[in-house]
Amino acid sequence: MLLESIKKYNIEFLHPHPSSEARVVSENLASFKKAKVKTFLPKPTSIMPDKLEIYNALAKNHVRVPKTVEVNSFEDIDRAFSEIGKPLWIRARRGAGGRLGLKVETSEQAKHWVELNRLQHRADIADFVIQEYLPGRDLAFDSLWFKGCLVTSYCRERLEYFLKHISLSGITGTPTIARTLVDEKINRIGMEAVKALDSQPHGFFSTDIKEDASGNCVVTEVDGKWHTTAPLWGYAFAKALKKPELNITYQYLRLALDGGTDVDLPNYNLFPENFYLVRQLDAGVILEHDDATWRIV
Repeated sequence: MLLESIKKYNIEFLHPHPSSEARVVSENLASFKKAKVKTFLPKPTSIMPDKLEIYNALAKNHVRVPKTVEVNSFEDIDRAFSEIGKPLWIRARRGAGGRLGLKVETSEQAKHWVELNRLQHRADIADFVIQEYLPGRDLAFDSLWFKGCLVTSYCRERLEYFLKHISLSGITGTPTIARTLVDEKINRIGMEAVKALDSQPHGFFSTDIKEDASGNCVVTEVDGKWHTTAPLWGYAFAKALKKPELNITYQYLRLALDGGTDVDLPNYNLFPENFYLVRQLDAGVILEHDDATWRIV
């Protein structure tokens, strides 16, 4: 169906989203090349990887990750509480948006959570992983790569999530309030995480980072896909500051179609710090900094 549409409408460039779609396209890249449509995707194994695979790849390369126990039985949950302590974070090994994530204080709570999701046919016990709970800041490192080289990146902090009251964990996958940061330690661990997952990154990569109780950055996920708000950040800065080169989606397209950007971009800190992006359903988008406010959409 997709290949037929590409041929019928003479499509020049294909950007698949979400990760599940992007991975299918990346796995079948030869067919799309034959159809003469351009893409800008990482290798399939770098898109929507299993959380346990992420843990193993990053730990092997000495990138700080949360203490983790693979769950294949209820005994593994008991072992996690014995070895790591409490509270813990239990989550699905696959999926996005904080899927089936929950803070648990006891092994009984974790077991009930697994059993509830098993009985309601959302997941089996082996679909979970249980990890150290990280109480600190909720951070993200978004980066654009071309044939193994970092083109540009930025980092931010998520402050509040959309409709957090409908989720037991308070996490719904995309923030309603976030702010840009300039922080060398986030830049460093974000880059290391991408390179640990993929030695020759190509395309856009999103890295999720939480701080532990001591303020150390710990990588919880890295994926060869766009964070939902990445295009919006670029559009907001380009419009508010009247700097079209900050539109990261435009730069992504230039790389995909022409093999380069139209200006030299900084490897890190593409966006200035302490700008707040505020959005809500059916209420538009606002960018704020100090006393200045821009209505973006």
